[in-house]
Amino acid sequence: MLSVFRTRTSTFLTACFLASAAVASPDSRPATAFQMAVAEFAPSGSGIAEFYRTNGFSPVWVGDTPEHAVRRARLIKALSASHLHGLPEGAFSVQTLVDQMENARSTRDLGAVEIELTRAFVEYARNLQSGALRPRDIDDGLVRKVERKSAKDHLHGVISAGNGQYFDELAPQTYQYKALMKQKIALEHLVQQGGWGATVPVAKLEYGDTGLNVIKLRNRLVSLGYLRPTASPEFDDALLAAVQAFQGDHGLAADGVAGQGTLSEVNRSASDRLKAVYVALERERWLPRERGERHILVNQADFSAKIVDDGLVTFETRAVIGKNIHDRRSPEFSDEMEHMVINPSWYVPRSIITKEYLPKLQSNPNAVGHIQITDRSGRQVNRGAVDFTQFTARNFPFAMRQPPSKSNALGLVKFMFPNKYNIYLHDTPQKSLFAREVRAFSHGCIRLAQPFEFAYALLAKQEEDPKAFFHRVLASGKETTVQLDQHVPVHLIYRTAYIGPKGEVQYRRDVYDRDRKIWDALQKAGVALPDVQG
Repeated sequence: MLSVFRTRTSTFLTACFLASAAVASPDSRPATAFQMAVAEFAPSGSGIAEFYRTNGFSPVWVGDTPEHAVRRARLIKALSASHLHGLPEGAFSVQTLVDQMENARSTRDLGAVEIELTRAFVEYARNLQSGALRPRDIDDGLVRKVERKSAKDHLHGVISAGNGQYFDELAPQTYQYKALMKQKIALEHLVQQGGWGATVPVAKLEYGDTGLNVIKLRNRLVSLGYLRPTASPEFDDALLAAVQAFQGDHGLAADGVAGQGTLSEVNRSASDRLKAVYVALERERWLPRERGERHILVNQADFSAKIVDDGLVTFETRAVIGKNIHDRRSPEFSDEMEHMVINPSWYVPRSIITKEYLPKLQSNPNAVGHIQITDRSGRQVNRGAVDFTQFTARNFPFAMRQPPSKSNALGLVKFMFPNKYNIYLHDTPQKSLFAREVRAFSHGCIRLAQPFEFAYALLAKQEEDPKAFFHRVLASGKETTVQLDQHVPVHLIYRTAYIGPKGEVQYRRDVYDRDRKIWDALQKAGVALPDVQG
């Protein structure tokens, strides 16, 4: 497209800028016709208008130099390929932009083209670098602050970078993003070809079963890449291993039994998986570019917490996340872990006090006896001297605290990254919950299956013998704050599609229904799945 545009308009561009130069004086610098046109078409009060004012209304795209030609070519190429990133085309049609360039007949037309190209570029750059959607508009649990560059910064960036290099650096440069892009292309091709074939229409299959449904399960797993082609009607050792491998890649208990949960995931369509990858790409664009050489990654959809050092997972443990009800779902955001508290007290959140404990106290003043009731000065209150029935959730004047102990709700250690959502990572006495497949039980904080080992890993950077240090403090029984010499970035994410350590794609269930909302928003913005070929 652009080669045609250059051929038809190169003479016109040169003539326009020679004319502009002829009327411009180095001393008085009167506005040229092109500058006046740019000023006219730039959105009033916008970052684009501010950029052109500070740039002397000089062209970014429609100049007649080789640099301008390269920028134009890269912009049209980028806009034409925006769908490859799972982005909506946006408010700007590539064909419309090219038609405008080809049909420009005056300097004023050229100014209008300049602004239209700039508007398309800024939208594209923001979408690719920071995401096409605003998280807070989709779900109140998406409290992540997305770093979005101004129009002025993007325009200065594309001018400063040579040979269109700026376009190459807009998308996240992470391994996850690049690998998800490959998976997206593979799935799009698969969707066009009709997907993975027939589903498995039963509730349960296990080792030793035979028959047509076993063949259907086998065929489905062959299509999914977990088994070599065979026509055996038996649920044999090979099929058992394939089922277990599939379960492992989908966050299921790897027992080798194709029960209702496993078959539900086996029967998911290629289109469903593609939607999850589109959403994962958008989520990856929301994350900070600088994650930290060492950082903590909590994937809520995977019920896991990891420590990542220089791109490699050096520690991983199971996690429990917030219960799937409105005021308990764990939010998504990034912060910095500053310290841990060994032998912590649990200061009961106000919401739990008023919604859960106050009704119990009104029925029985001795209820929840393991929790201390304290006044504003922190002094323990005599329960027998209080008529709890006179209070409501609004005027209840007391706080509640559970002292350090093995039965403490926070267990024996908590890991703090102070935030307004009152979310942190911690131990728990409810160890049995970590054996569950779906682990959404907390009030919003993240519980760790191996909190001591997590603490050792964090302390290894500052203690010669982190395990001995930790247990020495623990044995004191005293509530002790241990500062981290180097704060560690924490990223609470929610990823139902991601690439595992061996390059395999992993899928998880959308327990909070957030990904469905994000996909609906992407679709509304103009993202579409490929058509199935007839």
